[in-house]
Amino acid sequence: MIVNYAHRGASGYFPENTMLAFEKALAMGATGIETDIQMTKDGVLVLLHDEKLERTTDGTGFIKDYTYNELLKLDAGSYFSKEFKGLKIPTLEEFFQFAKDTTLQLDLELKNSIIQYPAIEKKVINMIKKYDMTNRVIVSSFNHYSLIKLKNISKKIKIGLLYAAILRHPERYAKALGAEALHPHFIAINNPQVIKKIKEAKILINTYTINDESYMKRFIDFEVDGITTNYPDRLSSLLQK
Repeated sequence: MIVNYAHRGASGYFPENTMLAFEKALAMGATGIETDIQMTKDGVLVLLHDEKLERTTDGTGFIKDYTYNELLKLDAGSYFSKEFKGLKIPTLEEFFQFAKDTTLQLDLELKNSIIQYPAIEKKVINMIKKYDMTNRVIVSSFNHYSLIKLKNISKKIKIGLLYAAILRHPERYAKALGAEALHPHFIAINNPQVIKKIKEAKILINTYTINDESYMKRFIDFEVDGITTNYPDRLSSLLQK
């Protein structure tokens, strides 16, 4: 069964990476959630895509320069619509508290390509273990050095290599790094022969971010393992057919 990963929650309809977006994604038929992990000045793991606050909150500057309590004062909903005023930036722990009582699969993206958050890999692993989520989590990143570091800390944690370029023999690259999954942009893997080789190598394929239903249908036919979308309801309807 293809996993329906809601991209930053049901972000086509609600403010991204908020608890509301995650809860609504589940209600819309998502069977997985993709979210992004940053770290505060005082070492708290929080869920926000951008390293800076301007796009999705009423704050300014870098997350790394704020304590968690300072971030709690910010509005993470009004940028999307005034009706969502007052929504907060959630922590990874809050997210796990919500997810633990569901069957959701989780794709946790480490946002450490631009800012090298100290020991973020260890902190994420500790949180995964605390909530006994090892079998339901894939940790992904564009920073493949970080994923190797994570794998060296714990062999049990599954990793997914994020990439947007068209790679030659991506399955060989995944095997070389000890990755269980490839997380390509869908255009980078829009080739049935490439997908066939990856599947033969027993590597999972979770592609991002498909919002157009014609492409959803195409990748359903390719029998990839997961599709990430801003519109989990659309994908859910197609998968049910």
